[in-house]
Amino acid sequence: MPNLEDDSDAFSSDGIFNGAYDDENVGAVADFNNMDDTINVSPIPTLRIHKNHLKDQILGDPTSAVQTRGKIQKASLAQQALFKLPKVWILVDLPYGKKEIGTKWVFKNKRDERSIVVKNEARLVAQGFKQEEGIDYDECISLYGTIEEGGVCPSNLTPVELGMRCTLSFCSDRKCFRREFEDCMHKRFQMSSMGELTFFLGLQVKQQPPDATTPIESNKPLVKDKDGEDVDVYVYRSMIGSLMYLIASRPDIMFAVCACARFQVTPKASHLNAVKRIFRYLKHQPKLGLWYPRDSPFELEAFSYSDYGGASLDKKSTTGGCQFLGRRLISWQCKKQTIVANSTTEAEYVAAANCCGQVLWIQNQMMDYGFNFMNTKIHIDNESTISVIKNLIAHSRTKHIEIQFHCIRDCYKKRLIEVIKIHTDSNVADLFTKGFDVTRFNFLVVSIGMLNL
Repeated sequence: MPNLEDDSDAFSSDGIFNGAYDDENVGAVADFNNMDDTINVSPIPTLRIHKNHLKDQILGDPTSAVQTRGKIQKASLAQQALFKLPKVWILVDLPYGKKEIGTKWVFKNKRDERSIVVKNEARLVAQGFKQEEGIDYDECISLYGTIEEGGVCPSNLTPVELGMRCTLSFCSDRKCFRREFEDCMHKRFQMSSMGELTFFLGLQVKQQPPDATTPIESNKPLVKDKDGEDVDVYVYRSMIGSLMYLIASRPDIMFAVCACARFQVTPKASHLNAVKRIFRYLKHQPKLGLWYPRDSPFELEAFSYSDYGGASLDKKSTTGGCQFLGRRLISWQCKKQTIVANSTTEAEYVAAANCCGQVLWIQNQMMDYGFNFMNTKIHIDNESTISVIKNLIAHSRTKHIEIQFHCIRDCYKKRLIEVIKIHTDSNVADLFTKGFDVTRFNFLVVSIGMLNL
């Protein structure tokens, strides 16, 4: 380092450094031609200027934490919102010999699993650092419960009911129960529903689809879905083939499987989801099977039903039928009709004719074992169809129906069958024509003799 005590020789008379301090230290002469004439100064100040404010300019209590105008404005709005709530707070006088404990508003942003703010929360809490241990520390620890008489009150407010803001999660396998509980809570408390649980206490919740209680959705028929996503046709067909084997012992899934089987040419993602629902239903009911009671009477009877225009693709009707020996289900059918019926009577007439053909086959089979079933009862819930079968005069109105379906009239004349009127609610053949809600579906499943084995 040069000798800094005597630096007069280092500068000229006009104050310019000449580049040399002594004989042993040689420096370079400064070139002022390559220097910048501007200097960039950062707009962010690096120094903080402290200033003492007057005491009357301080916001709020000087002994409390630092409060900004924004925080005070938010607190004021939160207080106004809280005091508008019915039966949450009442003003009381401070008990004698007790002191106040200050309160503080705590604001928080509630975020989802993607850190996106989904809700703004505000809580009024007691300033615990102002409590004295041994005097009022154990007597008042929060505002979330009723303060006992003689306790230390924050300011002069006493909570009457649960005035807290909290997150409540509830679950049920029945959608109607969840909705009923939610409506009940809305009537009693001021609350908002956050929907399905996805994020809770810092944990991301991913809900898997529950086991289906029915094999197919009700009032939601399958359509071609031309704009839907294509799926592997071989996988789809193999799944349908496996289910086709299973319907030989599980009549409860027959309609759902037949409905999905109609889309094997160009299956879409919606159709694959419908097939997966059948498997979820089978997982939910793995032990459901047909029960054949020993003491049931040995009598052949049948049920016929038709869902008029039920096929979503071509508006053809769906035929459903089932045959019993006493209370033992021995045969069942689900088939889309080959014609477009012009009325419910025509659709029911075609379905009854198909059921009659199945009854004749069973009668011939049972004759080989020495049983002769005459006047087999076929239960139908359409009076017009019964009139067409019984009344020859009505034959002129059914000329447009194909001849093959008129065989039922000949069987009725020969007393091979007997048609009986039945109420629609009791017609168990309805199970093979469309989808149902869980209540109606379970009733029909039990009615055809299926139990958990």
